[in-house]
This record gives sequence, structure tokens and C-alpha cells, in this order.
Amino acid sequence: MIFKSINPFTQAVIAEHEVLTNAQLTQKLQLSESAFKNWRTTSFQERSDKMKKLANILRVNKNELGMLITNEMGKVLREGIAEVEKSAGNCDFYAEHAEKMLKEVQYDTPFKSMSVYDPMGAVFAIMPWNYPFWQVLRYAALAIMAGNVTLLKHAPNVIGCAKAIENAFLEAGFPEGVFQQITIDIPQVESVIASDIVHGVTITGSEMAGSSVASLAGKHIKKSVLELGGSDAFIVLNDADLEKAVTIATQSRMLNAGQACICAKRFIVTEKVADEFVALFMNKVAALQQGNPLQEGIHMGPLARIDLAEKLSFQLERSLKQGAKVIVGGERDHCNFQPTLIDFVDSNNIAFQEETFGPLATIIRAKDENDAIAIANNHRYGLASSIWTEDRENAYKLARKIEAGNVFVNSLVRSDSRIPFGGIKKSGYGRELSEVGIKEFMNMKSIIIE
Repeated sequence: MIFKSINPFTQAVIAEHEVLTNAQLTQKLQLSESAFKNWRTTSFQERSDKMKKLANILRVNKNELGMLITNEMGKVLREGIAEVEKSAGNCDFYAEHAEKMLKEVQYDTPFKSMSVYDPMGAVFAIMPWNYPFWQVLRYAALAIMAGNVTLLKHAPNVIGCAKAIENAFLEAGFPEGVFQQITIDIPQVESVIASDIVHGVTITGSEMAGSSVASLAGKHIKKSVLELGGSDAFIVLNDADLEKAVTIATQSRMLNAGQACICAKRFIVTEKVADEFVALFMNKVAALQQGNPLQEGIHMGPLARIDLAEKLSFQLERSLKQGAKVIVGGERDHCNFQPTLIDFVDSNNIAFQEETFGPLATIIRAKDENDAIAIANNHRYGLASSIWTEDRENAYKLARKIEAGNVFVNSLVRSDSRIPFGGIKKSGYGRELSEVGIKEFMNMKSIIIE
């Protein structure tokens, strides 16, 4: 079987990748097991030196790697380069802080007692195409600095990125088998999860994919972390700085052509300021240029695959039949989907109920702040949310009422190496990043000495 990398703007096949045979996959698993026996005994200093070298390799090659990202999944080149830079920063952060995060914890008892953190083994990761470097380095830097090894199943359309990441690890001096990308198909996933060397599974993907993977992990009694779909609420209250809110709203929805779990998707605006907000938002969206991601002056490239563009078109068409109104945009040519804003969406509309993975922003009008919070919480997803208001004290109280794993006040929702990140409800469970994230795939062991 062959996976094809198809440039979403030109539709040209740029590479083909053979899926591993079951015999080849078994060899990869054996290599992982062998590598773990040695890697787990290395010092934090040795791991740190290699991780910092990896960060440097990423930065030195950021233009070439950014171009690879653009060619495989279509984001504009500057965003691809920025993604590589952010990934390098994550490597540096955990190279410097992992040892402190995993220090033993002592307890106040009459006898000596403590908890220590031991690496598990291999972490099996199933990662998406939308941030093909960041999503990988976001978990891998932590797992490997903690003494684990990892096996990556990347999305079929970004196997070139997966191979480039593996090559960068090897160039940085990591032993063979510490980081492996495995080009496998869905029927082979269970055999990896069932393998004795694999002790943890992490997935970033759709609700359906997360449910399937979590079921397999549970079947084989393996720890899992899920970062799944999102329909993030962007709540604009009466006293919000509308100009700032609209600027960030445009960035949050349209960055990466709207293809991110943490993109703002439901713009819940109080009635008093709704008309003004929509007018400002319309002007910002209309000014965006969509087209060739390698061309200067283009703000947004194509969607990553034709099926994704077709699904978004279906969601838009149905939402209009259900009473929504197009304010700007709405046109599509193959994978090229124009930045689109629709108004008068309610909770029965498909654009409210489903995750829209592309440059489609929806306006929902709320009576007041209490109604806005109720609308935000009326959803099966709970990944992230933002609140826009000049009253910080009230914002904190409202943030505590929002059902989401992350709430940002007057700020772009984003992941940060220093802060735990993850969702609730159907958006998943477990956390990535920070001291919390690095401990997700560690064995916590209590030691008592009388």
C-alpha cells in the first residue's frame, strides 16, 4: 500500500510512501524495546544536550522544513516556518526544565517517604496533519526528555514531515529507535498498542478517532491522552475592546486556514455590541487574501485535502438553509475556500453543533453575559474558550463558569510549553505540556523507608 503526499494547492503528487509490512513493523517495535533499555538509563544532561542540538537543527533548517509543511498540507510559508521555530523552542524548554519537573517528591511522615517518576517505555503517538511539526514535538520533547522512547504514526498526507523529524532526531545524536516514525495503516494500529513495549498512547485528532484509539488502549490496559475536536467559544461582552477583539477573532479563526482544534469557531456576542462587532469583523475577513501559500501577500492557503473542503462546503450550505446569513465569503474552488463569516446562527444550526474545520466563522447573538456563558457551555466539546471584557475581576468569575479545559481572557487561545493544555467533555482527557504533561507518561512510584 502507498500513501501519497499531494500538494493541496496544485494537486500534484509530490511524494509516495510505502506502508510498512507487518514484519517490518515488528522490527520497529523490537528496535524500540532495545532502545528503551539504554535510553532510560541516560542522564538528564545527556538527554538535554541532544535535545538542544535538535532545537538548533530545526532552526537552521526552518526554511526548508517550513517549505515541506507548506507543500504537504498547504499553510502559508511564513506559518510553516513559525511552526518549526515554535517546535524548536519547545525542545529547548524541556531540555532545560525536565529534570526539575521530574524531581522526587518527599512527604511529611515519621518515616522516610517519597514518590519518584520512572519512564514507562514507548509512547505511541497518532498525530494530525494540521501542525505536522508542532503536534509531534509538543509530546515528543517531553516523552523523550523523561526517558521514554516513542513511535509516531503521522497522518498519511504528511509522511514527508514525519520522516524529516526522525532524520532531525538522528542528526542530533539520539540513538536509533528513540524516535521512530512508522508508516502504518489503521488496521495495524491495534498491534502497536498491544505491543509489550508500548505503555502509553497519545492522539490528537477527531472525536471518532479518539474514541477508537481510547477503546483499544483500554482493551490492552494502556494509559491514553486524548486531544480531540473543539468548537471554541469566543465570548464578546458589552464592555469589550471591540477593535482588539475583532483583530484577534480574525487571527484565531483564520490562522492555518481555520484548521486547528483551538481555532475560535463560535463567536458569541452580546446583542448590545453585536452589529458593531459584525461590521468590524466583516471588514477584517474581507481584507484577507486566499491563494497560493508561497506567494507574497497571501494570508491563507488552501485546505489540506479536497474532502475537507467538500465537507466544509456542505456544512455552510446546510447552515444557510437553517437560517444563517452569509456576511462575507462563502466561495470555494477545489481546496481553496474563501474566508467566510456567517451571522444569525443558533444552537440548532449545524455550524454550531459540529466542528467546522476551516475558515468559517459563525456569529451567535446572546442577550447578556449569562446567556453567553450558557450558550458557550451548550456543547459536547470543551477544549478552550476566550472572554473579551475590560472587567478582569468579572472575567475571572465567568471563566470559572465556562466548561472548557482552557480559558483565555482578552487573548488569543494558544498552547504554551509552560502551561498545561487539554480539553474536557468530548474534547478529550489528560494534559499535554508543563509539569503536568510530562508526568502523564511516567510511572509514579512511592518509596517508603522505615
